[in-house]
Amino acid sequence: MATRYEIYVEDREAYFHCGGEQRLLHAMQAQGLGSIPVGCKGGGCGICRIQITRGEYETRKMSRNHVTEEDERQGIVLSCRVMPKSDLRLRLAPKPKGNTESAA
Repeated sequence: MATRYEIYVEDREAYFHCGGEQRLLHAMQAQGLGSIPVGCKGGGCGICRIQITRGEYETRKMSRNHVTEEDERQGIVLSCRVMPKSDLRLRLAPKPKGNTESAA
């Protein structure tokens, strides 16, 4: 049986479940929830920026226009590019300051 983790979105006081090989944003949408804003679903627009405050996870390649190396050290990632490796707690993260590039 595949491992499922509990994901808690602090800002929305909402829970959803996500498999270890499933991306957070996709799992949330599959359960019909809207706790995290949805954009391009491919790591290019930055709409789904979150900050993971507790737990372990794995990331896929993300645009440095939306997640800097410093952001990543602080747990800020794109939810469409993250897979949990444990239960997670997270909160929504604002777009980086000075980011004027549009998501075209």
